[in-house]
Amino acid sequence: MFFRLVYQSFYRQRRNKLLAATAIVFGVAVATAMIAVATDIGDKMNRELRVYGPNLVAYPQEDTLDVEIGGVNLKPITSGAFLKESDLPKLKGIFWGHNITGFAPFLSLNVNAALNNTANHAGSDANANSPTEIPVELIGTYFAKTIHYGKEDFVTGVRSTYPWWKVQGEWPQDELSAKQPIEVLAGIQFADQHHLKPGDVLRVVDRELKITGILSTGSAEEKAVMAPLALTQQIAGRPDAVRRLYVSALTKPEDAFARRNPSTMSREMRDRWYCSPYANSIALQISEALPYAHAEQIRQVAQNEGSVLSRIKGLMWLVTLAALLAAVLAVSAAVMNTLMVRRREIGLMKALGATRSSVAALFFAEGAMLAIVAGGLGFALGILLAQRISLSVFGSSIHVEVALLPIVLLISFFILLSGSALALRRAVRLDPTVVLRGDL
Repeated sequence: MFFRLVYQSFYRQRRNKLLAATAIVFGVAVATAMIAVATDIGDKMNRELRVYGPNLVAYPQEDTLDVEIGGVNLKPITSGAFLKESDLPKLKGIFWGHNITGFAPFLSLNVNAALNNTANHAGSDANANSPTEIPVELIGTYFAKTIHYGKEDFVTGVRSTYPWWKVQGEWPQDELSAKQPIEVLAGIQFADQHHLKPGDVLRVVDRELKITGILSTGSAEEKAVMAPLALTQQIAGRPDAVRRLYVSALTKPEDAFARRNPSTMSREMRDRWYCSPYANSIALQISEALPYAHAEQIRQVAQNEGSVLSRIKGLMWLVTLAALLAAVLAVSAAVMNTLMVRRREIGLMKALGATRSSVAALFFAEGAMLAIVAGGLGFALGILLAQRISLSVFGSSIHVEVALLPIVLLISFFILLSGSALALRRAVRLDPTVVLRGDL
């Protein structure tokens, strides 16, 4: 009899049940989509925000020393302090090595470059063929160099760490060749000042440098010449030397725990901090991997990333709460309408001996069936919506954990119970005498 009553309720109240189910489906769909995107947005946003450049920097420990005695600053002269290029592959061996998406070492020095560009000497025939030497900063780095670590090969350099850099022409090769001119980039300001273009040749310390492209960065590199790191090491007489190392890593937004000093933590807390992908913990691991190196986060970049991510997540949770509230109100209206239609049925049940718990159990069974069916449909619709959002915003699909389904079903039950609580309370308190007499 109980199940027959439940079936008859769905059959006779199809419109009200459909309205309540639709509200639950859409509320659950929005909640599913927002939860799925919010749980997966961290890595995707980090990859998108990597266009802002590296978020970690490493340099020699000597650069951090600052000693003052008797008013005299005894900070050591660090022009001879360098990192070792041969140690750089060790970055892929740290705990969060797979989170490091790229790195670029830098070594710069000031040189005199000889220009054979005759456009600067149109004034006299005597000077037309004589090269002009001008001072310029030569910056050595990786463009897109293949690095070997263990059995793994990966490509890294400024092309991955600074994706917004633009080159008019071709990117240079990182490898030096004795038979061909060494390929370099000329900063756009330097090129404009001296009327340089791709294909022109500079001479630096008896080495021919062929300009393959003009570089635009919006920074100081536009006034310099970018060359393979090996070239600057040879000219400087510093084999294996690196002055600065900039690293791009996927990190977790900084919170209060991330900013704590690990040396003051207990062993368990430090292990949790160390094994979390915070910028500070990855920087510490880089310092441990590179001898005599000090690594730290570039705070402006890291803080901006955390701020953007927090605001986006806050907006998503606000949309979720608004969708759930709308679903609760719609369910409440549908259930209240159902109660008004079925009040004589409820009064008759109570007159025949049904208890309050029996009436409540009937409504709860109806609601449970509705919540399961509508929740399942809402979950499927929410996954499709999450995939659509991820593809349109990030250009990649999203992975939804199966463990999200029980949470979604609980949300569905919450919507139904919250929306029907008032109607259920009125149903169990109906006086059969008043209802059957028609006074209500």
